[in-house]
Amino acid sequence: MRIVSLLPSATEIVCALGLGEFLVARSHECDYPPEVQERPVITYSLIPPDLPSHEIDRVVSETLMTHATLYGLDVDLLQQLEPDLLITQALCDVCAVSFNSVQEAVAQLSPRTRVLNLEPTTLQGVLDTFQQVADAAGVPERGRALVEQFQARVDRVRQRTQNRPPVRVSFLEWIDPPFACGHWTPELVALAGGVDGHGRAGQPSRRLEWQEVLAWQPEALVIACCGFTVERTLQDLPLLARMPGWDTLPAVRSGAVFITDGNAYFSRPGPRLADSLEWLAAQLEWCNAPAASRV
Repeated sequence: MRIVSLLPSATEIVCALGLGEFLVARSHECDYPPEVQERPVITYSLIPPDLPSHEIDRVVSETLMTHATLYGLDVDLLQQLEPDLLITQALCDVCAVSFNSVQEAVAQLSPRTRVLNLEPTTLQGVLDTFQQVADAAGVPERGRALVEQFQARVDRVRQRTQNRPPVRVSFLEWIDPPFACGHWTPELVALAGGVDGHGRAGQPSRRLEWQEVLAWQPEALVIACCGFTVERTLQDLPLLARMPGWDTLPAVRSGAVFITDGNAYFSRPGPRLADSLEWLAAQLEWCNAPAASRV
């Protein structure tokens, strides 16, 4: 089995299933687990590096309006590798090589490569992708085991949080401009003991008017910018601090502004969503603790 992954989440699933040795190429964004960085890179970004966040948003919006692609695929390398299985997605052209580009490339291959398209929009959908990859690789029992392990961690968090008072949460996936969370993230917020005031489970993230945040008066503000590390997100945080009413938000007044690595957590629909959930549950537990006991 020779596997090419065009998605960071798929790469993580492949490795969690114990199939890392069969991974022959990865996307330029596949960086976990660390050993996959030794594999050849088969995609590249067409977005200029080091752009400010508002410029990234502009470039992405304009590119998608013209039906162009944000990423390129090394078709020559793909032909040399002759993969048996190529894992991609058609859910979001912002996240990976467009599905049309993948189909065009695979049509040129001989022998023909099987293409597995992953499109989870909910937490259950993410679990389904674990099994889909396992089935495609011929190890269905490993898929079932991975699903059970993930579900057990979710259940433990649910048991811890089910009797807590819910925390009002504003979860941002981008700062400039602000974007609300979507897809599986509102479900994770609910499981962690919160209520997100802006995102809708199973629906895409959306541009958010700041007035919506002010109206919601969140008790916790969680920021996980898609594709950004904590350090990169911190560069944009002053933009939020200058927004009208920032200092009046309950989350700001209590110090409940939490920033995490959106490049590693929440944005990737893979096994580390369990880590994301456990981290978020711990932050919201802190919000419910008496002020005198917070450290």
